[in-house]
Amino acid sequence: MIPLSVPVIKGNEKKYADEAISNGWVSASGSYVTRFENEMADYLKVEKTAAVQSGTAALHLSLLLSGVKPGEEVIVPALTFIAAVNPVKYLGAEPVFMDCDDSLNIDCEKLEDFLKKECTKTTLGLRNNKSKRIIRAITAVHIFGNMADMETLVRLADEYGLKLIEDATEALGTRYKDGIFQGKFAGTMGDFGAYSFNGNKIITTGGGGMVTAKNAANVKKCAYLAAQAKDDPLNYVHNHIGYNYRMTNVQAALGVGQLECLEDYIRIKIQNYNYYREGLKTIQDAAVLMPFNEKARNNHWFYSLLLRNKTLKRDSLIRQLKEAGIETRPIWKLNHTQTMYQNCQTYFVEKAPFYQSRIINLPCSVNLTEADMDFVIEALKKS
Repeated sequence: MIPLSVPVIKGNEKKYADEAISNGWVSASGSYVTRFENEMADYLKVEKTAAVQSGTAALHLSLLLSGVKPGEEVIVPALTFIAAVNPVKYLGAEPVFMDCDDSLNIDCEKLEDFLKKECTKTTLGLRNNKSKRIIRAITAVHIFGNMADMETLVRLADEYGLKLIEDATEALGTRYKDGIFQGKFAGTMGDFGAYSFNGNKIITTGGGGMVTAKNAANVKKCAYLAAQAKDDPLNYVHNHIGYNYRMTNVQAALGVGQLECLEDYIRIKIQNYNYYREGLKTIQDAAVLMPFNEKARNNHWFYSLLLRNKTLKRDSLIRQLKEAGIETRPIWKLNHTQTMYQNCQTYFVEKAPFYQSRIINLPCSVNLTEADMDFVIEALKKS
């Protein structure tokens, strides 16, 4: 079986983890947590980052410190993993679902149309004319590592007084090559940025995440809340509601080793994407790899194959490839169709259903060989 996406451990991860274990620092304190935070901040060219338990924890803390309150709203993508949406409900707020564009990222044209036509600026904030609720924030996801239109998103957030949370859980290493944000990494242009190190991400700590923010003081607050908001560690004084969201030292040790390999992994991801694209040219009328944002050096985390031929059935193709020993997957079930969110507001969600029904993700692990990719390409041609 050629798996969809598996972690690759080939650097100093074992050495660092062994050191953390031998020193007895295996829990949520230790030198590797600090080192991972500092080295991630250096890589992203930001002042500070805070290591947390997961990308979901990073998003939850980001929304909390964005001031999202019960009864308010957050604009979210209809097409993304549900972890980008659930933290809105953790805070008692409601999601408003926005369509995707042809890059699979949030549709900024529809977003701007919604903000102009369906909302009113008030002294309390931007009010949704339909629900009468205040909209506090936008969560924008860089789908599959492909840079979203941050130039427009930042402009709209500023114009309408909204906090902008970047879900960069799939996009570590993606950065702009030109434009007003030249050199800026995904996750560093909004008010907050969230990263994930889940097992299938481009680098992994097994689990875990990271949060950064435009204001470094907010990163410090995230770290404080993630450590149970402990004000006096000797007498266990807590002046705020905190969370058990800390990353362990062993996880951080893995992260330090993985981060050392990140640029090499991105180079391989891009190289393999181009190999697939060249190999699939002869069937491009039937199926084609989705492109990435040309203004950015994208990390190419996942490869999305768009089925152009209407006679090709997504689920049937997935079954055929599985029988051939190739693991693929469809895009996530759209969030506004999930049981918990079926009564939430949507705004002209039209493209997302099309792409959800016509895309499969191909094997994309860093350790893929040319022989593996040739096998996948030939299986697709036969199918």
